[in-house]
Amino acid sequence: MLQVAFGQSKYYSDNLVENINRGIRQKLRRGEWLTKAPFGYVNNPKIRNIEPHQTLSKVIVRAFEEFATGKHTLKSLAEFLAELGLETKNRTPLAKASIPRMLTNKAYLGLVKHKGEYHEGRFEPILSATLFEAVQEILRRKAKPRKSKQRHDFPFTGLMTCGECGSAITAQFSRGKCGGLYRYYRCTKKKGVCSQKYIQEKDLAAQIKARLKSVALCDEWTDKMLKQVDEWEKEQSHSSQKFVQNLKNKLSETQEKLDKLVSAYIDGDIPKESYLAKKEELLKQKVSLANDLEDFGQTGKNWLQPLRAWILDTKKAKNLASSENYEEMKRFVQKVGTNPKFLDKSISVSFGEPWDFVASRLAGRAPAERQSREAMLPSGSKNSESILWWSWGESNPRPKCNNTRIYKRSADSILKKLSKNQREILISAVLVILVPILKLPLGKHSDK
Repeated sequence: MLQVAFGQSKYYSDNLVENINRGIRQKLRRGEWLTKAPFGYVNNPKIRNIEPHQTLSKVIVRAFEEFATGKHTLKSLAEFLAELGLETKNRTPLAKASIPRMLTNKAYLGLVKHKGEYHEGRFEPILSATLFEAVQEILRRKAKPRKSKQRHDFPFTGLMTCGECGSAITAQFSRGKCGGLYRYYRCTKKKGVCSQKYIQEKDLAAQIKARLKSVALCDEWTDKMLKQVDEWEKEQSHSSQKFVQNLKNKLSETQEKLDKLVSAYIDGDIPKESYLAKKEELLKQKVSLANDLEDFGQTGKNWLQPLRAWILDTKKAKNLASSENYEEMKRFVQKVGTNPKFLDKSISVSFGEPWDFVASRLAGRAPAERQSREAMLPSGSKNSESILWWSWGESNPRPKCNNTRIYKRSADSILKKLSKNQREILISAVLVILVPILKLPLGKHSDK
């Protein structure tokens, strides 16, 4: 009799486990969250799912954006979150171990994890896939950090290398006879004998400012370019159906691959390890495509955003050329320049596309023509800054010359590099179109 009772208890227990697992599988198919909502979300019993908290979700987004800049450590980010009200129950900053768990939580992408497997959730994601992946890249880079040292304020270290021996450039303090403190930059000479001498920081900053001026446009022309971009955005909103349809087709293809993958796993054609890895990859791809589709559906100006950012950068170059923010100058040169070298107390920076396009056009004017135009203006005239860009906008224009070959040669040289960096080439191509539309002058000496 006792054996029968134990058998009934075991049957009840096994049946209860099966019912619970069945309920969990049903919730996963519906995309519902299984447990208590993670930080940034709140459980909604009406929809039996989670939804972003009105305030805490913004804290999560701010935390990811701050960490994506690369300026924070785990400890400094915990202190930053404490200022925003995210603390432990003892009113202390979060532990360092809690920060990586939060920064790697894929629930913020709209995914549900159960027994090591990710499932697509039916709740609103807090983060975009682009921001999440940027944070993961920084976490991977900082996985084995170097021992922290007390850093000195040398803003231009790490920017350039020695043009003679290829060693890094370091910096040091020096105190003058009157007690003033000066900063100098020099070659580390780690690779052998080097004859390069010191350079004072203010002289180095002056050279960097001169390089920034070579790619800076005046406010008058950046405003005119931005106005043209606004007009293109209006036109683009009426001609984006093909791109949207392409994204939808890719999204449906990804879903079909997911369905086939699940069917193959159920039939026993693939092992569980391969199934989980491939499923996670396809889910990430699906989330990324969904975000791209949502962003394009809201703005419809994906291809114009890089161009607008580039125009604003040319405006920023003009502002930095007259500022004393050395750290921002360093970041800007690292962004637009390539292979900075220090040789004979001077810095040389090469510009990639499309910055070299602007630099060559600004520096490519015939000297005699430029001097004759400047001689017509009074000393200190406001128009002297933008004289290079206004020479074709005069009321009595010069005889027309055939610039078709110049445009074609510029476009051909850009298109040949399409495989290297499609985004920068797209900006350059649009810039080539922008020149004749806005009547920007090209170097006429090119026909000679």
